[in-house]
Amino acid sequence: MEHQTHFAKPNATYQDVLDAPEGMRAEIVQGDMYLQPRPASPHGYASDVLSARLIYGFQFGEGGPGGWWIKVEPEVHFEGEKPNVFDPDLAGWRKERLPVYPRVPYMTLVPDWVCEIASLSTAKRDRGTKSDVYLAHGVAHYWILDPLGRTLEAFERSEAGQWIRLGAWGDDDKVSVAPFDAIGLDLGELWLEE
Repeated sequence: MEHQTHFAKPNATYQDVLDAPEGMRAEIVQGDMYLQPRPASPHGYASDVLSARLIYGFQFGEGGPGGWWIKVEPEVHFEGEKPNVFDPDLAGWRKERLPVYPRVPYMTLVPDWVCEIASLSTAKRDRGTKSDVYLAHGVAHYWILDPLGRTLEAFERSEAGQWIRLGAWGDDDKVSVAPFDAIGLDLGELWLEE
């Protein structure tokens, strides 16, 4: 079942995020607050499996090179003319930039990698405004995972400050995708069977 995102408030502040109704995810995107219910099963399943693969290989170094902190649904604040308080589905920071796992309520250090798990209600923002904010603030790698469409699309920030599309894969493809190309991912494991 697809959940709807609701435009909640223009010119929002962080206090509006803190005051969001219980059980709702609140984000401020270019000053406007959006609310949506917690993710549906296909979304949650894809997030759980992908985060497990990346945490074991890249955070713990089990079957992979380590060197990363991977966080599920971290709150990330991006500085700018208009406030941006994002709640990406997954984000990662290289340990060389973030040597110690922080004890903070939200992150202010820009992630090295972000993965948004798209839904019908969020796809336009994930591909548009949020993608632009990630690019402008220096996120190096951006993935969009679509569990209903069974696809993964990956982008890398160029030296010129533009997204370069690394590719798109789907169904049961087995892929190695930057920045986590040191291990292979079986995309078929990410999709909840109907």
